[in-house]
Amino acid sequence: MRSLVSLLFVLLTPSVFAQELVSNRQKEMVFKSVNVIPMDQERVLENQTVVVKNGRITAMGAEGKVQYGKDAQVIDASGKYLTPGWAEIHAHVPPIDDIEPMKDVLILYLANGITTIRGMLGHPKHLELRSKINSGEILGPHFYPSGPSFSGQTVKSAEQGAQMVRDQKAAGYDFLKLHPGLTKETFPAIAKTAREVGMPFVGHVSFNVGTWMAIDAGYSSIDHLDSFMEAITPGSDTLVEQETGLFGSWIGYRADPAMIPKLVKGLHDKNIRVVPTEALAERWLSPLPAEEFTKDPEMKYMKPEDVQNWTRTKNNYNSNPKFTKEHARKYIEMRRKILYECQKNGVDILLGSDAPQVFNVPGFSIHHEMKFLVGAGLTPYETLRTGTVNVASYLKKPDSGVIKTGNVSDLVLLSGNPLKDIGQTKNIEGVMIGTNWLSKAYIQKELKKLEKQ
Repeated sequence: MRSLVSLLFVLLTPSVFAQELVSNRQKEMVFKSVNVIPMDQERVLENQTVVVKNGRITAMGAEGKVQYGKDAQVIDASGKYLTPGWAEIHAHVPPIDDIEPMKDVLILYLANGITTIRGMLGHPKHLELRSKINSGEILGPHFYPSGPSFSGQTVKSAEQGAQMVRDQKAAGYDFLKLHPGLTKETFPAIAKTAREVGMPFVGHVSFNVGTWMAIDAGYSSIDHLDSFMEAITPGSDTLVEQETGLFGSWIGYRADPAMIPKLVKGLHDKNIRVVPTEALAERWLSPLPAEEFTKDPEMKYMKPEDVQNWTRTKNNYNSNPKFTKEHARKYIEMRRKILYECQKNGVDILLGSDAPQVFNVPGFSIHHEMKFLVGAGLTPYETLRTGTVNVASYLKKPDSGVIKTGNVSDLVLLSGNPLKDIGQTKNIEGVMIGTNWLSKAYIQKELKKLEKQ
């Protein structure tokens, strides 16, 4: 995964934020005349007053019925929509020794309404970053870091894998990140030790491990739908890894949809969450040319050489002798069928897109992800749940994911209703993260600083 390089970002003090960013633990923030999408069910509570103080929702009710102090910061939200902040459960923060470039990425996430991230390529510096976010020293989403990855390069024996698990547990990481290259000897030792010490393991499923061993082992989440295509494609067990392609992209066109129910039942019975990163698949592994994505306005937040590398990667895929537009189209269709069946049969989908990665810019890619989930057959409400209610359940945060009195004040103010049009998630008027209110003006100013092109 390529990381963003440093741009100067100085964390401003509350006195400098003025009215662009309000940060005050004691002062009430009031959203007046707002339409609330509480996410406890598919509904809109119209013309509400929502009061926030000290990182919590302290009151909510019909306009004119809720009391608040005369010195409160009042936001006129007439005609706007308030929703819980979203999660990016397959996020990347630069795995480097310098904490400064990490702040740039955090702002990209917050600017797009993402108030929780799970880091998926760990580094010891991330533990310091998490601590500084939690203390308020650094402005950023709630951060759940995984440790340095377990892969064929980093784990050469079962004993080494088990020790890495114990070391990462002792260090204080929240998750273990699995990458390709694990074997039928190293993976069981990692999984067994992880269960013993209470560390959830997430991410890729190695080719020599496969879906069924992964399910039996009790992955916390399987990301990218990795190994799913092999599990539902007859004859895939006779192939070598290079013949199946990334996430099964070379064989998905001949996958058998009749085998999906067995896969979905296995995931459901073991309560394994699915993080699709569908934006990565539908932009990288689609039949479309690179030019369809290089024009996206958010590419200005990436270095030109990063976009050039992504373009080269996409062109290499499209020019591979195994590639045909028809096969790529069928592959994407099969991924959508898997997602739809997961949703329909009670497998929790968690919102995650994998950024920065091929044509996925941090923060912005989550809006593509939501669009693709709707394209797979989820309703806008079901899609919004993947980044709110489902994540709150997954992270065991009962005071999150729903707008109600007493819950944390991680909120996004939108100009339109995403229940009617999921594209409205991009129309952000402001973001509340704990005690910090990021106005539209503040967001636009900070994004301007991060432009690289």
